Amino acid sequence: MRVLAHVHELNPSVPVVVRARDEADIARLTAAGATEVVPEAFESGVMLASHTLVLVGVPLSRVMRRVSQVRGEQYRLLRGLFHGATEAADEDGETAARLHAVTLEPGAPAIGRTLAGCGLEALEVQVQAVRRRGAKAKLGAEQAGALQAGDVVVLLGAPEALAAAEERLLFRK
Repeated sequence: MRVLAHVHELNPSVPVVVRARDEADIARLTAAGATEVVPEAFESGVMLASHTLVLVGVPLSRVMRRVSQVRGEQYRLLRGLFHGATEAADEDGETAARLHAVTLEPGAPAIGRTLAGCGLEALEVQVQAVRRRGAKAKLGAEQAGALQAGDVVVLLGAPEALAAAEERLLFRK
């Protein structure tokens, strides 16, 4: 808690990932400004389960897919950061939609505008959440209001659409 307070005192826009003993600490650390909280008990449980499944003969690729799914449910902001993990083509040859997180740096043209005003729907991406420092929960697109420096916008879409949306949020007025 002291490290979080000190980091935010020095630079409030620095994202901070912290370790917690278990999931009971997540709310307290998030309220104190942690960007993401990694609970030790959860991670060790995931690893124990994955090793056990491989040892009893479950194919490694199946175990890894399940681990990825479980972690994606726990760490929503990270799902879009594991490039390639969800980019497989479907039966029609279309690239599957994936999540992608965009952090708004100071000076980004999207700052001060609402998500509706950024024109992302025309790019065929959906806003899944906005993570804002100081907000105890992830915000929906409507709840976010005017975007702020340090906001993390979580988008869902095809890789090309996500790249265009990131370009619009960070570089185009």
